[in-house]
Amino acid sequence: MSSKVVQPAGNFYDKYNTRNPVARAMMQGFLRSFADLARLASPVGTALEIGCGEGELSIRLAAAGWRVQGCDIAQEAVEEARRRAQVAGVSIPFRVLNVLDAKGEFETSDLVVCCEVMEHLEDPAAALDILIELSSDYVLVSVPREPVWRVLNMARGRYWKEFGNTPGHIQHWSRASFLELLERRLEIIAVRSPLPWTLALCRVKDR
Repeated sequence: MSSKVVQPAGNFYDKYNTRNPVARAMMQGFLRSFADLARLASPVGTALEIGCGEGELSIRLAAAGWRVQGCDIAQEAVEEARRRAQVAGVSIPFRVLNVLDAKGEFETSDLVVCCEVMEHLEDPAAALDILIELSSDYVLVSVPREPVWRVLNMARGRYWKEFGNTPGHIQHWSRASFLELLERRLEIIAVRSPLPWTLALCRVKDR
């Protein structure tokens, strides 16, 4: 399931290129942290993005030399990802697929990316097991950091009736609780905490 915001009729909210200066600064912090962690997953090899949304992260990985493929549950997101990859001049096969159906659908990749997805899932532990099965070495994941995420939503006047919770977010982790989830199955290599996210690069333990 993708966390990327997709509007009807393919009208995407392009959060990576927002003109809002505060939101733009936060997204730049996220992207810097993502690039930093991806560089640690060396050498460059194969990468798979689960929940690719409009393809921004996959495209950045491909531009850095990774051989990337991606999937997302939303047809509209996949179509937009294909369009953006073509504009960027990179070749990335994108397909429509739910994270919970991804096991066995791909060869293992050196790096598996799953950003802004797990907060939408009823069983994130099951999804994490699938990510591990798909990875031969590294897993890079991110989630919104709570309660900071909801506080920031309310500060900008959004989702007051939901106490700042973004619609569709059914899991809520602090930095510590998310890392605790990851440590059960993975070796954490490095963590970044750009406001308001937690990103972690992990290595698959001996199976």
